[in-house]
Amino acid sequence: MDLIKVGITHGDMNGIGYEVILKALSDNRIFEKSVFIIYGYSKAAAFYRKNLNLEDANLNVIKAPNEAIPKCINIINCTEDDLKVEMGIATEESGRMAFLALEKAVDDLQKHQIDVLVTAPINKKTIQSDNFNFKGHTEYLEDKAGGKDSLMFFVSDSMRVALVTNHVPVAQVSSTITEDLILKKLNLLNTSLKEDFMIPQPRIAVLALNPHASDNGLIGTEEQTVIIPALNKARENGIVCVGPLAADGFFGSGAYASYDAVLAMYHDQALAPFKIMCMGNGVNYTAGLPFVRTSPTHGTAYDKVGKQTADASSFRHAIYLALDVYQNRKRFAEMTQNPLQIKKAQKS
Repeated sequence: MDLIKVGITHGDMNGIGYEVILKALSDNRIFEKSVFIIYGYSKAAAFYRKNLNLEDANLNVIKAPNEAIPKCINIINCTEDDLKVEMGIATEESGRMAFLALEKAVDDLQKHQIDVLVTAPINKKTIQSDNFNFKGHTEYLEDKAGGKDSLMFFVSDSMRVALVTNHVPVAQVSSTITEDLILKKLNLLNTSLKEDFMIPQPRIAVLALNPHASDNGLIGTEEQTVIIPALNKARENGIVCVGPLAADGFFGSGAYASYDAVLAMYHDQALAPFKIMCMGNGVNYTAGLPFVRTSPTHGTAYDKVGKQTADASSFRHAIYLALDVYQNRKRFAEMTQNPLQIKKAQKS
C-alpha cells in the first residue's frame, strides 16, 4: 500500500504550532498509513523538541518530498536564514516564515508531490505582506486554486457545521448574504458530504439569521426575502434541507444530531456552539477545493507556548480527517465509474 504523503505547515513558529505537531507525531500509530513532511524551519523544530523533552523524535531534514522517510518526522527548510525563536511573541520574522512555509507546501501540493495539507495556526496580522494580503488560510487557498469557491467546514465526531459567510464583520453579514451565496454554499456542502464523507443522501439543517427565525418578519426580513427562496431552489435541485431554524433552540435542544450537517449564516453563530462542544476533537476543513486541507480549531495560543500544556488532540484529528477525506475522494471517483456501486451505497 502506498503511503499518503501529508504536508504540514508549521504556522507561526512562535506559537504552539510545533508543540502540537510534535506531540501528534510522537504516537507511532499515526505513521501506519502516512509519511509526514513539515514545511518550516528545522532549528525551530529541534528547539521545541528539546523544550518538550521529545529527544526520541527523529527529525530528518530533506530538500524535497520524494526524499521523505517513513516513520520519521521529515522537515523541509523553507529558508536559509538563521532565525531566532521567540516563544509566545508575534514577530514580523515569524509571520514571514509562516508565509514561506505555506507557499512552498501549496506549491508541492499542486504539483502532486504531497497528497494532503494540514496547516498549523498562523497569526493573521504578522503574515500580511505584499505576497499575502488575505484574511486567512481559506482565502489564500481559494486564490491559489484559481479563485475556486470553497466552504469553511468544521467537523467533529458529533457535529458538522459550515458557514455561508467566513471572516466578515458582523455589521456586514446581512448585506453579504444573498440567495445566490446561500445556494452556492448549500451545493458545496451537499457535494462535500457525498464525496468527502461518503453520505449518499445528506440531510442539511439551515440556520436563520435573526433571533427566533425573525418571528415571521417581526425581527428582520432576511428569512422571508433571502433564505427561504434559496432553500426552495435548493430543494428543486434535489438537496434535502430544512430551515430556516432558530439557532439557539436548534443547538440547545440537540436537534443538530438529527442532521448530517448544519449551514450557519455567520462565523460565531456556528463556531460558538461548535467550540463549546467539540473544541478538543474539532477540525477546520476547507471543502470544495481540488486538494485536501485541514487544520486544528485553535489559534497560535501565545500564552501557552513553552509551558508544555498545549492540547494536540485537534491537530491529531486534523491529520486523520485529511487522510479520511483523501481516501473517500478516491473511493467516490471509483464509484462514479461504476453506477452499480453508487446504487448499492444509496441503499445502505
